[in-house]
Amino acid sequence: MITDPIGDYLTRIRNAAGARHQVVEIPSSRLKEEITRVLHEKGYIKSYKVVDEKPQKKIKIALKYNPQTKAPAIISLERISRPGLRRYVNHSRLPKVLDGLGIAILSTSKGVISDKEARLMNVGGEVLCYVY
Repeated sequence: MITDPIGDYLTRIRNAAGARHQVVEIPSSRLKEEITRVLHEKGYIKSYKVVDEKPQKKIKIALKYNPQTKAPAIISLERISRPGLRRYVNHSRLPKVLDGLGIAILSTSKGVISDKEARLMNVGGEVLCYVY
């Protein structure tokens, strides 16, 4: 039984990138769709599509690789806030991942956004994961 759906989502992407898969299918939820949207906006994945299949919707994610070295665009996905220990930050303590080279994905009152957008909006929230 999976008790951490976001952790499972990140692990599936991490494993697919490590195995050099082009596409990965993940069971869908609104939070997972929003995290996927942020990853697409920031250029970590090529594209994504939400497929409404029975019994549950799925997200199909096309992973992005460097054309010369064949290295994945996502080097690391790290879960920060988890069901047993939630991590919240206010706007003055927003994390900088690799001194701004990576992103932190946050769940805020303004929706699921990156740390850079949260700084511009002056909002804090729950730190879901780090991506670089």
